[in-house]
Formats: sequence, C-alpha cells, structure tokens
Amino acid sequence: MADRVSPVITDAVTQANVKVLAESPAMSLSNLYQTISQSLSLSAQNAVTAQQQSNIIYQTTTTQGVSLIYSIDTAAEGATTGKLLRADTPDVLADVIGVVKALKDLK
Repeated sequence: MADRVSPVITDAVTQANVKVLAESPAMSLSNLYQTISQSLSLSAQNAVTAQQQSNIIYQTTTTQGVSLIYSIDTAAEGATTGKLLRADTPDVLADVIGVVKALKDLK
C-alpha cells in the first residue's frame, strides 16, 4: 500500500471543506434574518391585536358612559316629577318649576 494520498483526492476534500466553511456565515446570517423577521411580524401582530382589544374596550366604555348620562337625566326628571306630584305648598312648586326649567336648558 502506498503511504501517499493522491493529490486529486486531497484537492477534492479540501475544496469540499472550503465550500462548507465559506457557506457558514451566509447560512448563519440567513437564519438570523429569518428569526428577526418572524419576531418583528409577531410583534406587529400583537400590536394589532392589542389595538383591536383596546378599541372594543373604548367602545364599551363610551356606550356605558352615554347610558349613564341618559339614566342620570331620566332619574333627575323622575325625581322632579315625583316632587311635583307630592308638592302642596307654593314655594316647593316654585322650586320644582325652577329645576324643570334648568333641566330644559341643559338639553
């Protein structure tokens, strides 16, 4: 057997090793770019989801606020009407009429 290896074989092995070593930085950077792009797209998706949930909460809060405003006005008119029905002295009637006029001015 010969102790020497053919230069053609060593050249082929060397070229294969050089090719693998040359491609390593490109492969690692491509993996890094894919990881970063997936992270950024997930962040954008989370931001959109959070914005949608916030819009639902804001709409619900607005609806509850408007409902509360309407119920307060109705309760005030109801209380005034109740006082008016129970009133039997002129000064109480005058106070109730003043409150009713003030409520009409608010609308």
